[in-house]
Amino acid sequence: MTGFRSLSSGLRAVQPAAFGADPSGERMARIRRSPHFKDGVFQNPGGSPTRIRPDASPLDFAKVFFDSDSRPRRAPEGRIPVHPTTLADLSRPPATGLRLTWMGHSSVLAEIDGRRVLFDPVWGERCSPFPFVGPKRLHPVPLPLAALGPVDVVVISHDHYDHLDMPTIKALAGTDTVFAVPLGVGAHLEHWGVSADRLRELDWHESTQVAGLTLTATPARHFCGRGLRNTQHTLWASWVVSGEEHRVYHSGDTGYFDGFKEIGAAFGPFDATMIQLGAYSDLWPDIHMTPDEALRSHLDLQGGDAAQGVLLPIHWGTFNLAAHAWAEPAERTMLLAHKAGVAMASPRPGEPFEPGAVPAVDPWWRGVAKAPVGGWDALPTAAGEPEAVLEG
Repeated sequence: MTGFRSLSSGLRAVQPAAFGADPSGERMARIRRSPHFKDGVFQNPGGSPTRIRPDASPLDFAKVFFDSDSRPRRAPEGRIPVHPTTLADLSRPPATGLRLTWMGHSSVLAEIDGRRVLFDPVWGERCSPFPFVGPKRLHPVPLPLAALGPVDVVVISHDHYDHLDMPTIKALAGTDTVFAVPLGVGAHLEHWGVSADRLRELDWHESTQVAGLTLTATPARHFCGRGLRNTQHTLWASWVVSGEEHRVYHSGDTGYFDGFKEIGAAFGPFDATMIQLGAYSDLWPDIHMTPDEALRSHLDLQGGDAAQGVLLPIHWGTFNLAAHAWAEPAERTMLLAHKAGVAMASPRPGEPFEPGAVPAVDPWWRGVAKAPVGGWDALPTAAGEPEAVLEG
């Protein structure tokens, strides 16, 4: 047995630092006390089984993912028009008190009531534990991390590589920012140099105060894991951030579930919702949302009132993580949102906007994407609604 323990210890010693660290000690004891931890793992809302692996054989999965007809549409044909964000852009206070800057994928800078919140910052070139393999960025980051300026709090939704990026966290560890993370995720951050006194580690329905803001971890339907073993010992979450005047919601990664209505009733309506609506597939319907489900979740969060708030699509456009067409998430959401009377923001990566004065939707992705068979649908107008929705 001693030989096996030595082998195990040796494997841990050579594993990539990006794998992070498993919770232990008092952190693990707190996890075991969580009402959402059962049978040795975190559970999703409602207790219903959640499929976290492709609902297909490896061969069927490969056929879908490497299909020669659909694969060319999974990446842009031209250069994604990244907005050249500067510190000057972000140094001017937002006129309405709330400004959002989508940096790509799920990374968003929210300037809310004089404070700055950075959600799921990923400045790395690949969402992978290795620098030479894994999904690579389809566009550069809009500005260097150091040029972002001071951030009051960094919010992490869960520990997957496209949301928790070790090089980015290590860079931010050298600042004074506070980190708000779901239960268990703090083990990774401490492993990478973030001191324990700068961590706010929350279970669902718990809140913390940072710089006059209230941050609340709310449920999501997803899963976790970074290393060779997926122990399900770190929680995943969506987040509500409330200031004196404004409230925003960030979904993290999630499948659709009834809990959006409960979150909306408890904390909404929101000035803006940042909703995951990319990297969806029939092969994993429980853990990511389609545009249709994302729009439904936005309405749930707003109490069914389509006139409330602005929907910002996230989790699309930056990494190629599913078999759908690259532009499909934004395109479908644009048409669906118009039909439902929901205001949708369509910024280029790095382009700041204020939800209180959101401009008309600009389908900039059409200029760099391969057009679908049959061409693009007619653009929505105030006089009428589109009759068809792009399917891919």
